[in-house]
Amino acid sequence: MRKIITTTFVTLDGVMQAPGGPEEDASGGFKYGGWQAHVMDDSLGEALNEFLKPPFAMLLGRLTYDIFAGFWPKQDPNNAIAKPFNEATKYVVSHEAFEPDWVNTKVVSGDVPAALRRLKAADGPDMIVWGSGTLIQTLLREKLVDRMHLWTHPVTIGTGKRLFAEGTGSATWKLVKSRVGDAGVIIATYEPAGELVTGTIFA
Repeated sequence: MRKIITTTFVTLDGVMQAPGGPEEDASGGFKYGGWQAHVMDDSLGEALNEFLKPPFAMLLGRLTYDIFAGFWPKQDPNNAIAKPFNEATKYVVSHEAFEPDWVNTKVVSGDVPAALRRLKAADGPDMIVWGSGTLIQTLLREKLVDRMHLWTHPVTIGTGKRLFAEGTGSATWKLVKSRVGDAGVIIATYEPAGELVTGTIFA
């Protein structure tokens, strides 16, 4: 069975909106697009390249798909990110019918959780989710996330779309790997570890 793996760039206060540039997503009047730029370094580039080495498919929400489709096909085809992104099969979740113009794209619609369960059960490489906050909320709620990579950046914003929004659901996660970049970005990998168990610390 293939896995669904999320990779999310977040601030210390959990904001995931528009890390790469002002033009990515200004919805809601968000004015801090590009907050990731000044805390990226060569060590993080190396980590990203490692993530892109294994064969993978991409699973994207419609907004992230449109951003990526408008950018990566226009880059140098041999770019270390553009090449695997353009070659990968892209599954885009959309509630509206449309004709995708990015190569190797398939549209997922209708009963999305059921469709994703079928994709997980099918043969093929693991599916990597980039960005796609609304989609991640669905995946967490339906317990469809098999691995979660969080890149936590040493900045706070105070406003914007957050990774763990209301309705995320309760669960326990196990830290399976971590590293710290030279600029202080923490890359932590988590896997599901069952239901949340509560108790009393001070008896």
